[in-house]
Amino acid sequence: MIPYYHQGNKLTFSNRIKLIKPSSTMALTSKANEMRQNGEDVIVLTVGEPDFDTPEYIKNAAKDAIDAGLTKYTSVDGTPELKKAIIEKFKRENNLSYQPDEIIVSAGCKQSIFNMLQVLIDEGDEVLIPEPYWVSYADMVVYAGGSPIMLHTSYEENFDINMSELETKISNNTKLLMINSPNNPSGKYFDSNTLESVSDILQRYHENIYISSDDIYEHIHWHQEEFHNIVNVCPDLKERTIVLNGVSKAYSMTGWRIGYAAGSADIIKKMKTLQSQSTSCASSISQAAACAALTFECKELPQMKAQYKKRHDFVVSQLNQIEGVLCKETDGTFYVFPSFKEYITNSDLSDDNDLAMKLLNEAKVAVVPGSAFGMDGHVRLSIAVDIKSLEDAMTRIKSVLS
Repeated sequence: MIPYYHQGNKLTFSNRIKLIKPSSTMALTSKANEMRQNGEDVIVLTVGEPDFDTPEYIKNAAKDAIDAGLTKYTSVDGTPELKKAIIEKFKRENNLSYQPDEIIVSAGCKQSIFNMLQVLIDEGDEVLIPEPYWVSYADMVVYAGGSPIMLHTSYEENFDINMSELETKISNNTKLLMINSPNNPSGKYFDSNTLESVSDILQRYHENIYISSDDIYEHIHWHQEEFHNIVNVCPDLKERTIVLNGVSKAYSMTGWRIGYAAGSADIIKKMKTLQSQSTSCASSISQAAACAALTFECKELPQMKAQYKKRHDFVVSQLNQIEGVLCKETDGTFYVFPSFKEYITNSDLSDDNDLAMKLLNEAKVAVVPGSAFGMDGHVRLSIAVDIKSLEDAMTRIKSVLS
């Protein structure tokens, strides 16, 4: 008989998997889709997925790759052609220089982030994360054995990082600072002045802290300043910064699952080792499509960005017509993150979770509560849907909340 570990007479799961919870975004999306399947007319504003089709030149590159028989395994860290395209992209768009052994391609930016944390974080390490934060950051850190340490920000102060708090929160156990700009869910862009202040602290006092720069919304950005990440602002931090990006958001390629990371050769080598024992390479066809996306001009990109901004302006104006709701303009992404604190206080609702359920059940509009992103009293609405759906959603929300 083969022995197995058990508690009493029950088969059990690992303690490790108990550390993380299902994504709130995915959970609410699943519930909304279930309601749809039952015949209810639900408008889903939970998922960060562009409604635009993948540009034709990218799809054609995938078809050509299939016809050419490029359907086999590739190198674990990506095809030479795609890695070259990524390197050229960094030179052309970000004025950053990398070598092939400083680049890895993964099955989505999410996998790159997960692999990075598994490679860098040990038990007891602390990871600094500005609030609000993408839902997966904290659970990924915990799964790696680390402790997420949140940097408090406020809507009233435009989600600016408090430098005094940053210095206070840094300890001997701090291993990594995670930056996401423009930010999901808030749309906040950390400008050069902010990044210079952060860099100054990290350079002067703390030489052993890594930085991750999640730039996935780089091209969906309408702040007055041209996009900069922390390496652009402070090149001296390049050796301890991992830049993360992908093609999902900018090129409407979510299902193609291609992300990438750039960093020191030592870090990338470790990420490659981990990936070799998990997923191995990303899809060869998707890599060919991503290579085309990054190599050739995407004429659809500015058009998509203009549509996002148009939708943003409409939703912001509509939400601000509801008493007790404050919705500020964002710097980018395809989300808005309004405050419902006053509305909740003056209602019979307990919190933003109650509000999200009220909107789902009564308005038939699915949104994500702000508490999922570490900020109570807010909700995140995706504007990556067509304007007609957004018009209907705003009419429903205003009707129910008024």
